[in-house]
Parts: sequence; structure tokens; C-alpha cells
Amino acid sequence: MKKLLSEIRKCEVCSEHLPLGPRPIVAGTKNAKIVLVSQAPGRKAHEHNKAWDDPSGRKLREWLGVTDEQFYNPDNFAILPMGFCFPGKAKTGDLPPRKECAPLWHDVFWSHLEQVQLTLVIGKYAQDHYLKELSKKNLTENVANYHEFLPEFFPLPHPSPVNRFWMSKNPWFDIDVVPELKNLVSSILNTKT
Repeated sequence: MKKLLSEIRKCEVCSEHLPLGPRPIVAGTKNAKIVLVSQAPGRKAHEHNKAWDDPSGRKLREWLGVTDEQFYNPDNFAILPMGFCFPGKAKTGDLPPRKECAPLWHDVFWSHLEQVQLTLVIGKYAQDHYLKELSKKNLTENVANYHEFLPEFFPLPHPSPVNRFWMSKNPWFDIDVVPELKNLVSSILNTKT
């Protein structure tokens, strides 16, 4: 896995399309128990070379009920974005993840994982790619029907502050879904493998 991560981090396949240049962000070990499949690193992640080190990451860790130490332990969580590099800014939020990364790297990354018990598919790009024909008509329906995707997948909205409207419109998420997510994550992280 170390060799693969090193290879991915040197990738420059789509460098001409990246406003800040390539800086692939990916993490994990063969023992990772939970895989976080998300959109793409933001500007701050690119600058600090650390995924989820921002308000979105703090919110995600709150939903998961984990500490920073637990979250950044690659034996607990593998980080596998749909696009490994910051794609640039859009009018609201960031541009979509580059389409080159997932076909190029995801299958080989998965082939190195041996202990995965759950995949969190965060945001619509990850859900469309991983849930495929099982996906509902939109992200809200995927998240509301999360139990239909278990035990393999757990769909989540992106925890970005940009999504505060979605959060306020869907209070059931914090009331019903987050406690279930916390319980599941806790049981997985506390299981000896």
C-alpha cells in the first residue's frame, strides 16, 4: 500500500486542468476499517496537504463521533476522494472532482484493502459512482434510505457549511441518521480484527 500511495501522490495526469497544480491527497493502510469516499480536496486541504482539516472535516468528525486522532489513523479511516486534487473554485463551492482519478486509481486502491467493513459515500459524486443503479433519484433520498445500502455503504451529504440550507431543510438527518452513524462507526472501530 505504501508503494501505491507514493505512486498516486506523484500523479500528474490532469495537471494542466488544476489551477494550483497537482497535489493528490489520499490515505489508508491495508487494515483500514472504514473508507471515506468524498468529492475532492478543498483549497485548504491542498495548501496543508491534509484532508478534512477544515470546518467540513470538523462537522464530519462530529457526525462520526470520533476524535481527530481516531480520524487521522489510517488503520481506522482510508481517505479516497473521487478526485485527488483541488479542482478549483466554482461560483458556489468548488468545481466538480476531476474525472480521471476514479477510473485510474480506485480499483487498484481497493485491491490493497483487506479489512474494510464500511464505505461512507459522501456527496452526490461519490454516491453516483459507488451506488450505481441502487442510487435513488437524489442525494436526499439516498441519505434518508441509508439502511437500504448497509452493510456495505452509508450515504451522507457533504458536511460543508455551504450545505447549511440542506441541513436546515432536513432536520431528520441530525435526529435519526447521525446517531445511527455514530453507533455503527463506534462498533466498527471497537471491533478487534
